[in-house]
Amino acid sequence: MRLTRRAFFATAGVCLAPSLAKLYGAEPPTSLPPKLEKTRETTSICCFCGVGCGLVVNARDGKVVNIEGDPDHPINEGALCSKGAALYQVAVNERRLSKVLYRAKGSSRWEEKEWDWALSEIAKRMKTVRDASFVGEKNGTTVNRTEEIACLGGAALDNEECYLISKMMRSLGITYLEHQARI
Repeated sequence: MRLTRRAFFATAGVCLAPSLAKLYGAEPPTSLPPKLEKTRETTSICCFCGVGCGLVVNARDGKVVNIEGDPDHPINEGALCSKGAALYQVAVNERRLSKVLYRAKGSSRWEEKEWDWALSEIAKRMKTVRDASFVGEKNGTTVNRTEEIACLGGAALDNEECYLISKMMRSLGITYLEHQARI
Protein backbone atom coordinates (compact mmCIF):
# COMPACT_ATOMS: atom_id res chain seq x y z
CA MET A 1 0.00 0.00 0.00
CA ARG A 2 1.34 3.41 -0.96
CA LEU A 3 1.04 5.99 1.82
CA THR A 4 0.79 9.60 0.69
CA ARG A 5 2.07 12.53 2.70
CA ARG A 6 -1.50 13.77 3.23
CA ALA A 7 -2.68 10.35 4.46
CA PHE A 8 0.34 10.05 6.78
CA PHE A 9 -0.28 13.38 8.50
CA ALA A 10 -4.04 12.82 8.67
CA THR A 11 -3.49 9.42 10.32
CA ALA A 12 -0.85 10.82 12.69
CA GLY A 13 -3.16 13.69 13.64
CA VAL A 14 -6.08 11.37 14.40
CA CYS A 15 -3.88 9.01 16.44
CA LEU A 16 -1.93 11.65 18.35
CA ALA A 17 -4.63 14.28 18.96
CA PRO A 18 -6.20 12.64 22.06
CA SER A 19 -2.78 11.95 23.63
CA LEU A 20 -1.54 15.49 23.00
CA ALA A 21 -4.79 16.95 24.31
CA LYS A 22 -4.41 15.02 27.57
CA LEU A 23 -0.72 15.90 27.79
CA TYR A 24 -1.43 19.62 27.49
CA GLY A 25 -4.70 19.52 29.41
CA ALA A 26 -6.86 20.54 26.46
CA GLU A 27 -10.08 18.94 25.38
CA PRO A 28 -10.54 18.13 21.71
CA PRO A 29 -13.20 20.29 20.08
CA THR A 30 -16.65 18.75 20.21
CA SER A 31 -18.50 21.48 18.33
CA LEU A 32 -18.14 23.74 15.34
CA PRO A 33 -16.11 26.97 15.51
CA PRO A 34 -18.31 29.86 16.76
CA LYS A 35 -18.55 31.46 13.32
CA LEU A 36 -20.09 28.24 11.91
CA GLU A 37 -22.62 27.59 14.68
CA LYS A 38 -26.25 27.60 13.58
CA THR A 39 -25.32 27.71 9.90
CA ARG A 40 -26.71 25.71 7.02
CA GLU A 41 -24.05 23.84 5.07
CA THR A 42 -24.46 23.46 1.32
CA THR A 43 -22.16 22.10 -1.36
CA SER A 44 -21.59 24.11 -4.52
CA ILE A 45 -19.24 24.48 -7.48
CA CYS A 46 -16.71 27.26 -8.00
CA CYS A 47 -17.79 29.66 -10.76
CA PHE A 48 -14.43 30.96 -11.94
CA CYS A 49 -13.34 28.42 -14.53
CA GLY A 50 -14.39 25.20 -16.20
CA VAL A 51 -12.60 22.87 -13.75
CA GLY A 52 -15.61 22.55 -11.41
CA CYS A 53 -13.95 22.54 -7.98
CA GLY A 54 -16.26 21.67 -5.10
CA LEU A 55 -17.11 24.15 -2.34
CA VAL A 56 -18.73 23.97 1.07
CA VAL A 57 -20.79 27.12 1.70
CA ASN A 58 -22.07 27.92 5.20
CA ALA A 59 -24.97 30.38 5.44
CA ARG A 60 -26.92 31.85 8.33
CA ASP A 61 -30.22 33.69 7.80
CA GLY A 62 -29.71 33.69 4.04
CA LYS A 63 -26.25 35.29 4.21
CA VAL A 64 -22.96 33.55 3.39
CA VAL A 65 -20.76 33.13 6.49
CA ASN A 66 -17.95 30.93 5.14
CA ILE A 67 -16.76 29.32 1.90
CA GLU A 68 -14.07 26.64 1.73
CA GLY A 69 -12.99 23.77 -0.47
CA ASP A 70 -15.00 20.54 -0.27
CA PRO A 71 -12.67 17.76 0.97
CA ASP A 72 -15.08 15.10 -0.35
CA HIS A 73 -15.14 16.49 -3.90
CA PRO A 74 -13.27 14.25 -6.40
CA ILE A 75 -11.81 17.12 -8.44
CA ASN A 76 -10.14 19.38 -5.87
CA GLU A 77 -10.30 17.29 -2.67
CA GLY A 78 -10.68 20.46 -0.57
CA ALA A 79 -7.96 22.53 -2.25
CA LEU A 80 -8.79 25.84 -3.96
CA CYS A 81 -6.80 28.15 -6.21
CA SER A 82 -6.41 31.83 -5.25
CA LYS A 83 -9.61 32.78 -7.13
CA GLY A 84 -11.62 30.03 -5.45
CA ALA A 85 -10.20 30.94 -2.05
CA ALA A 86 -11.36 34.54 -2.59
CA LEU A 87 -14.98 33.56 -3.37
CA TYR A 88 -16.15 34.70 0.07
CA GLN A 89 -15.07 38.23 -0.82
CA VAL A 90 -17.12 38.04 -4.01
CA ALA A 91 -20.24 36.92 -2.12
CA VAL A 92 -19.82 39.20 0.91
CA ASN A 93 -18.57 42.60 -0.18
CA GLU A 94 -20.00 45.98 0.72
CA ARG A 95 -18.86 47.33 -2.67
CA ARG A 96 -20.80 44.69 -4.63
CA LEU A 97 -23.68 46.18 -6.58
CA SER A 98 -27.07 44.85 -5.55
CA LYS A 99 -29.27 47.44 -7.25
CA VAL A 100 -29.71 48.47 -10.86
CA LEU A 101 -27.81 51.66 -11.64
CA TYR A 102 -28.62 53.52 -14.84
CA ARG A 103 -26.93 56.52 -16.40
CA ALA A 104 -29.03 58.15 -19.07
CA LYS A 105 -27.43 59.25 -22.32
CA GLY A 106 -25.63 62.56 -21.73
CA SER A 107 -26.11 62.42 -17.96
CA SER A 108 -23.24 62.73 -15.51
CA ARG A 109 -24.92 60.85 -12.65
CA TRP A 110 -26.20 57.34 -11.97
CA GLU A 111 -29.74 56.74 -10.79
CA GLU A 112 -31.31 53.69 -9.15
CA LYS A 113 -33.93 51.80 -11.13
CA GLU A 114 -36.14 48.79 -10.44
CA TRP A 115 -35.20 45.35 -11.79
CA ASP A 116 -38.47 45.11 -13.73
CA TRP A 117 -37.67 48.40 -15.49
CA ALA A 118 -34.14 47.19 -16.36
CA LEU A 119 -35.30 43.86 -17.78
CA SER A 120 -38.05 45.41 -19.90
CA GLU A 121 -35.64 48.13 -21.09
CA ILE A 122 -33.08 45.49 -22.16
CA ALA A 123 -35.81 43.55 -23.99
CA LYS A 124 -37.06 46.71 -25.75
CA ARG A 125 -33.56 47.70 -26.85
CA MET A 126 -32.74 44.20 -28.10
CA LYS A 127 -35.97 44.12 -30.11
CA THR A 128 -35.28 47.57 -31.57
CA VAL A 129 -31.75 46.61 -32.67
CA ARG A 130 -32.89 43.22 -33.98
CA ASP A 131 -35.75 44.68 -35.99
CA ALA A 132 -33.54 47.42 -37.44
CA SER A 133 -30.75 45.03 -38.43
CA PHE A 134 -32.63 41.85 -39.33
CA VAL A 135 -31.67 40.35 -42.71
CA GLY A 136 -34.22 37.94 -44.13
CA GLU A 137 -32.56 37.21 -47.45
CA LYS A 138 -29.09 37.69 -48.88
CA ASN A 139 -28.14 37.02 -52.54
CA GLY A 140 -31.38 35.11 -53.07
CA THR A 141 -30.81 32.83 -50.06
CA THR A 142 -32.98 32.96 -46.92
CA VAL A 143 -30.68 33.74 -43.94
CA ASN A 144 -33.01 35.17 -41.22
CA ARG A 145 -30.29 36.67 -39.04
CA THR A 146 -29.04 39.81 -37.34
CA GLU A 147 -25.38 40.77 -37.34
CA GLU A 148 -25.73 43.67 -34.89
CA ILE A 149 -26.05 41.61 -31.69
CA ALA A 150 -23.56 39.12 -30.24
CA CYS A 151 -23.68 36.80 -27.23
CA LEU A 152 -20.75 35.83 -25.03
CA GLY A 153 -21.20 32.98 -22.53
CA GLY A 154 -19.23 32.65 -19.31
CA ALA A 155 -17.46 29.81 -17.52
CA ALA A 156 -19.90 30.04 -14.62
CA LEU A 157 -22.61 28.60 -16.88
CA ASP A 158 -23.15 24.86 -16.99
CA ASN A 159 -23.86 22.87 -20.17
CA GLU A 160 -27.62 23.12 -19.80
CA GLU A 161 -27.54 26.90 -19.35
CA CYS A 162 -25.24 27.29 -22.37
CA TYR A 163 -27.60 25.13 -24.42
CA LEU A 164 -30.65 27.21 -23.47
CA ILE A 165 -28.86 30.52 -24.08
CA SER A 166 -27.64 29.38 -27.50
CA LYS A 167 -31.17 28.21 -28.43
CA MET A 168 -32.63 31.55 -27.33
CA MET A 169 -30.01 33.57 -29.22
CA ARG A 170 -30.45 31.49 -32.37
CA SER A 171 -34.24 31.96 -32.16
CA LEU A 172 -33.59 35.73 -32.24
CA GLY A 173 -31.42 35.30 -35.33
CA ILE A 174 -28.13 35.98 -33.56
CA THR A 175 -25.24 34.25 -35.30
CA TYR A 176 -22.30 35.63 -33.33
CA LEU A 177 -22.23 33.19 -30.39
CA GLU A 178 -19.03 32.70 -28.45
CA HIS A 179 -17.95 31.33 -25.09
CA GLN A 180 -15.32 32.51 -22.64
CA ALA A 181 -13.67 29.08 -22.54
CA ARG A 182 -12.77 29.30 -26.25
CA ILE A 183 -11.40 32.86 -26.20
